Amino acid sequence: MNPDRISPWEWGVFGVIVVAMILIDLLAHRSKRGETKKAAYLWSAVWIAVGLAFGLFVWARHGSNNAQEYLGAYLIEKSLSLDNLFVFLVIFASLSVPENKQRRVLFWGIFGALVFRGLFIFLGLEAITRWHWVVYIFGAILLVAAWRVARRHPSEESTGNNTVVSWLEKRLPVTSEYEGKQFFKHVDGKWQATPLLIALIAIELSDVAFAIDSVPAALSVSHNLFVVYTSNVFAILGLRALYIALAKTVHELRYLHWGLAAVLAFAGLKMILSEWVHVAPLVSVAIIVTCIGISVGLSMRARKRDATRRAVLTRDEQPRGGRREEVHA
Repeated sequence: MNPDRISPWEWGVFGVIVVAMILIDLLAHRSKRGETKKAAYLWSAVWIAVGLAFGLFVWARHGSNNAQEYLGAYLIEKSLSLDNLFVFLVIFASLSVPENKQRRVLFWGIFGALVFRGLFIFLGLEAITRWHWVVYIFGAILLVAAWRVARRHPSEESTGNNTVVSWLEKRLPVTSEYEGKQFFKHVDGKWQATPLLIALIAIELSDVAFAIDSVPAALSVSHNLFVVYTSNVFAILGLRALYIALAKTVHELRYLHWGLAAVLAFAGLKMILSEWVHVAPLVSVAIIVTCIGISVGLSMRARKRDATRRAVLTRDEQPRGGRREEVHA
């Protein structure tokens, strides 16, 4: 797909869909009550359906190969966005942000991420176009990221403190009190940041760090601005609902980090070897799905095994015969 072949109206269709979905999402969540887990799963499914449907639009306009590239870039971003959930957990836990206030922070955090991703993708594509050797740097970045992700266990981070949050709290006038869902509060004649603003800034800074890994990974699948950016946007937009759905269970995916590391390593090698080895987009899709699928499957199996083990231990600890044995003096 040549970028020059992308008509302005195609960008317009993309923009209309995104704006319409954001407005629908806002109207659907006007209630002050927290979003239920069931509703979060439903909205996650809706966002995924919209993202995949746009892939069909790409197919209709530009053929199956470009649609496969879109799907590959979408799956990479969707997979790596799972890693963001652990960081969100740490940030909200560090600031003790109530669940009913987290949605506002996530909404604006994800909105800001769309802007940063667009900038990173544009600069990355410009660099690759001007200097081909940049692909080797991007490939090396992805391999280092794969090593880093493989070495650490994301679930262990959910119990710690976020360094970005600690740094911001020391340098900004912050109050521990909330003013509804506002980012600022008037205290003793001065404006101070509420914990929600600290959480928002921390999420935005964290996303910039994640973009350093995820954008080169998406560029390993396609070098087209339209394909990479639209796939990234649709993958990111469903992140808020996905967080609410998986916030209390994502730490149980103990082997997910291995799957994410494998995806990053594959993307890095694909970039470095792109001059000599061509990997078809559909093959890339299959490899990504396999890596994440195996890691999630093994995690669920381990979770089930642990639950069975706990049930056996609980049963063994219960008094036999249905009553306690009397103790004689």
